[in-house]
Amino acid sequence: MKQLVALFLILLNCFAFAQDDGTYEKPPVFPECSDVTLDSLQNCFDINVFQRIKKNFQVPDDVAKDKYKGEVVVLFEVDTTGQFRVIYVDAMYDELKQEARRVFTSFPKVKPATYSGRKTFKQYAMPIRIPLEDFKLAKSSDLAEENEIAKIEAEAKREFDSVNKGLRPFSNKRLSSQLNIQFNHSDYARFDRAINLVGTNSHTASKPLLYADVARYHDFNAEQEALERETNTFAGRKWWNEHLVRVEGKDYWFTIDPIFDLQSGSESVVGSTYNNTRGVLVQGGLGKKFNFYSTIFESQGRFADYVNRYSESLKAFGPDPAIIPGRGIAKRFKSDSYDYPVAEAYLSYSPAKFLNVQFGHGKNFIGDGYRSLLLSDVTSPHPFLKINTKFWKIKYTNTFMWMKDVRDAVVQDKAFLTKYVANHYLSWNVSKRLNIGLFESVLWTNSNDRGFDINYLNPIIFYRAIEFETGQGAGNALLGASAKYKFCDNVNAYGQFILDEFSLGDIRGGERSWKNKYGYQLGVKYYDAFKVKNLMLQLEYNRVRPYTYSHNTIVLNYGHNNQPLAHLWGANFSETILIGRYRWKRWFGDAKFIFGTRGFDYNEGMDNFSYGEDIYRDYNDRPFDTGVEIGQGINTKTFYANLQAGYLINPASNMKIFTDITVRNFNPDATTATTFENNTFWLNFGIRTDLFNWYFDF
Repeated sequence: MKQLVALFLILLNCFAFAQDDGTYEKPPVFPECSDVTLDSLQNCFDINVFQRIKKNFQVPDDVAKDKYKGEVVVLFEVDTTGQFRVIYVDAMYDELKQEARRVFTSFPKVKPATYSGRKTFKQYAMPIRIPLEDFKLAKSSDLAEENEIAKIEAEAKREFDSVNKGLRPFSNKRLSSQLNIQFNHSDYARFDRAINLVGTNSHTASKPLLYADVARYHDFNAEQEALERETNTFAGRKWWNEHLVRVEGKDYWFTIDPIFDLQSGSESVVGSTYNNTRGVLVQGGLGKKFNFYSTIFESQGRFADYVNRYSESLKAFGPDPAIIPGRGIAKRFKSDSYDYPVAEAYLSYSPAKFLNVQFGHGKNFIGDGYRSLLLSDVTSPHPFLKINTKFWKIKYTNTFMWMKDVRDAVVQDKAFLTKYVANHYLSWNVSKRLNIGLFESVLWTNSNDRGFDINYLNPIIFYRAIEFETGQGAGNALLGASAKYKFCDNVNAYGQFILDEFSLGDIRGGERSWKNKYGYQLGVKYYDAFKVKNLMLQLEYNRVRPYTYSHNTIVLNYGHNNQPLAHLWGANFSETILIGRYRWKRWFGDAKFIFGTRGFDYNEGMDNFSYGEDIYRDYNDRPFDTGVEIGQGINTKTFYANLQAGYLINPASNMKIFTDITVRNFNPDATTATTFENNTFWLNFGIRTDLFNWYFDF
């Protein structure tokens, strides 16, 4: 058991170091070892540790009377000042623990260990065998005697090398790995300018981005070093600078971090709000080409009134009362809160420099803006297979996704209906300044036992052609395009266009036909705005016509878990977004303002038509064929503002402390049971491990 404890402690803190592959490391040096050659320094250190323990350790009387045989497992370190510190002791008797601590306090100061010429912490775990007669050491008065040194080396290796073998100084390989950079708009602003400089051959729309790709333009290691806080304690390093667990060998590494999202707030309607998320994050790599990532969240929460109402409007089949937007199905917790577990994970493999393949459960995003009209991350996590291929000035992204329709009407044998989505996105850097992207998507279901149609595994064929080949009612196809132009290093403009259905004749006739189902986005980003370093300003306009993303066969709409796959407002809206983001060292501040016009359904009495906002309605339920315009139905003016400020506690885990204020005004021109005037003032503060975007601006 003690051996397992010792091994766990080694893995927990990556406290063992080895010299390998030319890495230069010098262990702590006792005064008695000052004249020893480099090759024998570690052995000399081991000898002195053993000799002092052998000489000073006194087995307590109670332990001796019990004729106890076992081990005392000690985890200790030599800090950058050369001081020995006991971090953890495990033994059957408290007296043995106290004695072990006492012995190590008697150790003298030594010269600290160095790594690449810099002072560093050196940490070890070792078992002390009881009774001490079994704790044998080779005796030597002269380190130069080879036979004695050989005995000492053998003993030292049995005690230390057996647990330390293969471990190396932690070099933070994650920052150049094939792992995704956790997609968070605020965090991506750190390096958004670097990857959008004029002349770079980067592709920024298909997100999340890989560390390996962004590291070509942004020095993550330098950023980490600049943010590092000086601390001489183990707890301080783990809190301010390091992963909780970090282990690295020649061909592998992994880290483990706790996940927290602990929020407390107050809202004008429901009163107190909160979120209580606990979880664990594990990520790592095997070799240079294979990486893995996994998170598990367990959460309970009560949110602002408009969020709670929207969550319950998304309710799935069954007893569970809500779907928390962006997270997943929730069950009732107490009388007024929700319990919503979530898990996300993926495997990332790059067999060649031009190819990366990911398979997992999570979310993806296509676009350079705050919103995406092509594929967004506003919905719940879902299974996906993504293939990124890069060559020349091209990046080609294939994404295959497994979605769910969770409405009562389509459930069979209490199982949700599976929907399949296949997307292609081709990004082309036409010049040093101009990027153009082409997008196509098709969605289909398991009708006629169709399953995952192998036709859509072809990575280059046009989906619309396949749809006609398999039957026009067999799927729902979307086409899109994107563009970005870099005016200079500090200013770029971007846009998107989504086409669901189009009638050129109706456009020319000026009748504003319902068939013209499309939307577009225009935006601009200004980095280091007004010569203020790390200040980014963003202006974005989005406009989507009624009935876009919907279908006459409801299960074929562009949605998952009762949420849209693109813009979280669905369709039949226009909005203007203003965003400002600023960072200074570990401090950050974000401001966001949204002004929008939306059109909702009445859903009551004689007027139960679909006006085009709800993509989960049949577009054949429309009230008219022409004169269709944005804002039809219950015309609603919305205003949303969010101000957030905080401090980055730990750059390794991205843990932050923050406070934010949300103001929301929702003003429809008619009142129904579900659509009515309401205003929100929501004050919130907390601490969270910031790993994803969470949208409350609906």
